[in-house]
Amino acid sequence: MEPLSLYDLNALVRRSIEHCLPEEFWVQAELSDVRTNSTGHCYLEFVQKDPRSNSLIAKARGTIWANIFRLLKPYFEEATGQAFTSGIKVLVQVTVSFHELYGYSLTVQDIDPTYTLGDMARRRREILKQLEEEGVLTLNKELEMPRLPQRVAVISSPTAAGYGDFCHQLQHNPRGFYFRTELFPALMQGDRVEESVLSAFDRVNARLEEFDVVVIIRGGGATSDLSGFDTYLLAAACAQFPLPVITGIGHERDDTVLDSVAHTRVKTPTAAAEFLIACMDDAADALGRLVARLHEGVRGRLQQEQQKLSAYKSRIPAAAYRRLSDAKLALLTVRKDVAQAVTSSLARERHRLELLQQRLADASPEKQLARGYSITLKDGKVVKQAAELQAGDEIVTRLHNGEVTSIIQ
Repeated sequence: MEPLSLYDLNALVRRSIEHCLPEEFWVQAELSDVRTNSTGHCYLEFVQKDPRSNSLIAKARGTIWANIFRLLKPYFEEATGQAFTSGIKVLVQVTVSFHELYGYSLTVQDIDPTYTLGDMARRRREILKQLEEEGVLTLNKELEMPRLPQRVAVISSPTAAGYGDFCHQLQHNPRGFYFRTELFPALMQGDRVEESVLSAFDRVNARLEEFDVVVIIRGGGATSDLSGFDTYLLAAACAQFPLPVITGIGHERDDTVLDSVAHTRVKTPTAAAEFLIACMDDAADALGRLVARLHEGVRGRLQQEQQKLSAYKSRIPAAAYRRLSDAKLALLTVRKDVAQAVTSSLARERHRLELLQQRLADASPEKQLARGYSITLKDGKVVKQAAELQAGDEIVTRLHNGEVTSIIQ
């Protein structure tokens, strides 16, 4: 057999493939190395990995011509909310071709977004299931929202229109509530969303005492840039963050994994601001109700005390009359008791005086003289001892009846 040139062999392969595989095929694969050139053509690789070892088991070069790619890319991204980029799984309609110089390749004719949506939903379910098994899925939702969420840490792109809308809405709220916001810059689109937002979380976490809530907002970007919010690491960090996290990243149709684990999910940055203002409204209304209840309670208490004072006032004359009557009765009783006590005391003292008088009468000189005793006097003085007398002294002896004068010899 005559040898073939490489070109002839490749031409034979091309003709064989065109003969054996003339129709279009739907193929499931993962995108890899997606590139677009200046003319609008898209060049990429389709790969298949072993589900257990994650090693490549198949690979094919792919092409999407500019006229197809111009329609296919926005259609896919609008339908899925996912950027047409490396790492996603797709279901594409392809034709098989072989070029003598460039070899085997697949030319994309169409794409089915529902397959990618299903894969994305599966990945979200897997992440949420893993978080649930780890016991952290609802931790952030279980945090109590502060009654006055005024100190707000904002994770957003500083150039995002949504950030400006958010701040404007807070600053111009109808009731003039005060909010203090601080921006922690992060990328809200592209391949570095996860890394950037995680870094912002770390910076907020280092200053926890300075904030009440964290708000993650994104505005003005394409819905195809939301895949960065569907990662396990970002969801785990949000679920376990010690402050309530509010997300307003502009995803109208489906919740991202980040939305699913955050404390509160709203659609837009403006809605996030309105949520915070509504929290303040609720607190202000509750405070107003408490003030009204306080006023009403004070008024009621004052009325009760006024009624009590009036009642006491009306009872004062009767009470005073009763007290005076009681006092008069007490005085009469005391006067009677005093009179009785004085009479009794006088009687006792009179009896004592009579006893003393009797004793005095019994002890008087007249009584003694009547009993036979006598009193000797010298110069009018009682003589008590014989030594007091001398010869020649004149003494007088007083008897019960009469006196006797004697001269001492």
